[in-house]
Amino acid sequence: MKKLGLILICVTFSLVAMSQRAVIVFDEKTYDFGKVKEEVGKITHVFEFTNKGNMPLVITRAQASCGCTTPTWTKEPIEPGKRGAVTVIYSTTGRPDTFSKTVTIYSNATEEQSILLIRGEVIPKQEAENNLYPFLMGALKLSSKVVQVNNVEKGKTQLRTIDIFNQSRSLIVPKIENLPPYIKAIASPQSLKPNEEGKIAFIFDSKKCREWGPVSNDVYVSLNGNKRLNDDFKILILGNVVEDFSRMTMDQRRKAPIIEIPEKTLNLGILGTDSKKSGAINVLNKGQNSLEFRRIVNTNNEFTVSMPNNSIGGGKSGVINVNLDTKGLVAGDYKKSFLIQTNDPQSSSLILIVSWRVK
Repeated sequence: MKKLGLILICVTFSLVAMSQRAVIVFDEKTYDFGKVKEEVGKITHVFEFTNKGNMPLVITRAQASCGCTTPTWTKEPIEPGKRGAVTVIYSTTGRPDTFSKTVTIYSNATEEQSILLIRGEVIPKQEAENNLYPFLMGALKLSSKVVQVNNVEKGKTQLRTIDIFNQSRSLIVPKIENLPPYIKAIASPQSLKPNEEGKIAFIFDSKKCREWGPVSNDVYVSLNGNKRLNDDFKILILGNVVEDFSRMTMDQRRKAPIIEIPEKTLNLGILGTDSKKSGAINVLNKGQNSLEFRRIVNTNNEFTVSMPNNSIGGGKSGVINVNLDTKGLVAGDYKKSFLIQTNDPQSSSLILIVSWRVK
């Protein structure tokens, strides 16, 4: 019996010891650096973790898969519920090509070995310039010729930048021409030395923009005062001015306009060439406050879109008029769209369809 008791005591102590363990849980175990330039030299990522066990966590060592990767880690014990980190440094110098390296973490946790992975692609010095600056304007290289501002809430500003590089042996002073009143452009630095990198910041101020919805602007880059307003030196800026409904009170939302369009497709039927036909799309306001039409965006040449009134009172109805001209159209089926923008917080933008057939 005494021997059995001793065995039970030993088993109990073993079970208690097994339950009293540190548990290492990393936020992530893999990190992709993407594409990096060889001349960067060293790149770093921090892998953070939490001790989710009930005993202090101690990392005894960290071993990298090669000498180009250097790990450092939290040396002191990490108490239960506390956080620590493993910092991994990779050297890109002299190592162009894709890479995938591991770091093995040894600790007193239930998972005695944890494997971390870093990967990416080191771009050789000569290729890095071409990949990062694929567009050329004279001696100036650019990362992009399109600036996507995306949605800008009315009354707010949005900032976007593009990277630039002076590949010449002379000083370059870049400047943006043909800017609309609601966009500013600032080059930093104002003048680029040979082989110097910089940025052009575009600031979109929606308060000064009279348009609602999608807007596009062609601006041009001048170098050292030499203005060339052609496609080779053109940058396209795209934005979308939208209404901020987030600050509406419950009462304002309750009384807000509600747009309803029973038929979102207008079929104008079969027409001959050089024919004209008109149609109307009915619009209802099921809300209390007036439905305001901010903008109609129609990029089609075949028809025009208009409204007798740009607002519809609560509980009232209105129409959107469409006037089609088939002059110059070949026989076939046509389906075109246009966009309307309103102050309905639930449906501020709607796409409507116009279809017809030319025989």
